[in-house]
Amino acid sequence: MPAALDRLPAAQRARLRPAPEDRSTLADRPMLATLSDRRAFDDRWLFERKLDGVRALAVRDGAGARLLSRTGRVMDGTYPEVVAALAAQECGDFVADGEIVALRDGRTDFSLLQQRMGLTDPRAVRASPVAVFYYVFDLLVLDGWNTGGLPQRTRKALLRGALGFHGPLRSTPHRNHVDGDLLADACDRGWEGLIAKRADAPYQARRSADWLKLKCAAGQEFVIGGFTEPAGSRTGFGALLIGYYDHGDGGDSARLRYAGKVGTGYDRRTLLTLRARLDALAQPRSPFADPVRERAPRWVRPELVAQLGFSEWTRDGMLRHPRFLGLREDRRPAEVVRESAPGQPG
Repeated sequence: MPAALDRLPAAQRARLRPAPEDRSTLADRPMLATLSDRRAFDDRWLFERKLDGVRALAVRDGAGARLLSRTGRVMDGTYPEVVAALAAQECGDFVADGEIVALRDGRTDFSLLQQRMGLTDPRAVRASPVAVFYYVFDLLVLDGWNTGGLPQRTRKALLRGALGFHGPLRSTPHRNHVDGDLLADACDRGWEGLIAKRADAPYQARRSADWLKLKCAAGQEFVIGGFTEPAGSRTGFGALLIGYYDHGDGGDSARLRYAGKVGTGYDRRTLLTLRARLDALAQPRSPFADPVRERAPRWVRPELVAQLGFSEWTRDGMLRHPRFLGLREDRRPAEVVRESAPGQPG
């Protein structure tokens, strides 16, 4: 057992388990945060900046270093500088969890990151002016041991000791205490919000209330189920028709509920490239369970996920003032549900 783990209290060492032989299986079900409007916390919580990027699991083992999306897709070709930084670590066996981001004026910018997300050709990646950074916030494996059962605060301490943070590899700082102004200060800085984490909680391969999303503005992912044709001088398409899955009683069946249309947030290149992808997914019937009152809509198989910002939900379940931020290649459509804080209508 490595010295860092051997120095842990006996009760924590008892939580350690041998790491899976195939480390990449840990990417299948990352721990996810639950949206919350909670604002009162005690010292059992710690707080991180909410990052607006692409979730990624970093794996380093005998086969080398690699980056995996939360859908298990290998992203080495898109972010080779991050993979190189991982491969240069002295520690040769670890699995870390984090977020790949692009920064504009010190703020994470998902729209800017979009310019790198679709690139795989090495020449195009090298020519891209968009610099990316990998903010690491958790440690799941260290030197052959699964550390996910350890408390959050312990995993963070092990992470700081295991990796060297240089170049595109960054540590995610956290605060151990919160006052009433912490979220307001984050919002004033232009951040997405905060993530509150139970300091004594283990890593859980599911969405958990031990991680809470405290957002500055409304926004989430939606499934694209259709579009409208462009009008006037517009090219590509007019608006995307979007929705989310309602799993009802938790059974296997789920309905794609219509949440409205989004016609802003696109540049000309996005309109053209996204239209080509939509045409390839064309189908004759609506995928939505609800009626869509649009003139001559075009339907598509619900396989693409879009990140949207919006001001609020209307009483009839539609989005108010939605805007397109980008496609999420790291999200499975079936996982996209309407996010609501406890006590709010879902």
